[in-house]
Amino acid sequence: MNFAAFDFETASNERHSAVSLALVVVRDNKVVDQFYSLIKPPTAFSARNSQIHGIYPKDVINAPTFAEIWPTIAPLFTEEKLMVAHNATFDASVLRACLDYYRLPEAHYQLLDTVKTSRRLLPDLANHKLNTVSAALKIELENHHNALADALACAEILIYQSEMFGNDVLKEYVRNK
Repeated sequence: MNFAAFDFETASNERHSAVSLALVVVRDNKVVDQFYSLIKPPTAFSARNSQIHGIYPKDVINAPTFAEIWPTIAPLFTEEKLMVAHNATFDASVLRACLDYYRLPEAHYQLLDTVKTSRRLLPDLANHKLNTVSAALKIELENHHNALADALACAEILIYQSEMFGNDVLKEYVRNK
C-alpha cells in the first residue's frame, strides 16, 4: 500500500494554530521518507496544549510559518494521493484551517482515518486511541503527541491492517477531501 501518514499538533484550540507537522511516506508497506517541522503559529499558546505536546513559544521563535512549509508538503496533498491520519477529522481540519488562514488554495486529496479502520478491524480494544491501538499491535509509540512519533505509529497501524486484512476492506474508508 502507498500512502503518507500525517499528524499536526496545535498551540491552542484554534485549528489554524499548528505548531508542528509530521509526514511519513509509505511505499509498498514500507516507510521510505519522513518529514517533521515545528511551525510558528499565528496565535497564542494554550498552557494545556503545551503540556500535552511539550512545545512552547520559545521552541518556535525561529520556526517557519505554515505558509512557508506548504510548498514543500503540498505535492503530497493531491487528488491521486492517499493521506492517512489517526483521528483524521482533527488533522484534516487543521490543514484546512491553516490553508484558509494563509489564503492558500484548498487541498484535494484522498483521506483515510485509522481510528475508523481500527474500530472496525480491532473491535475488542478498550478504546481506539492512538496509544491503545499501538500498544495492542506492539507498535512503538516513543513520545505520544510528538507529531513524528504519532505519524509513524499511524503509518505502522495502517501497514499492519493492510497486511492482516487486505487493502479492499481499507478502501471502504477512503474519502475525498
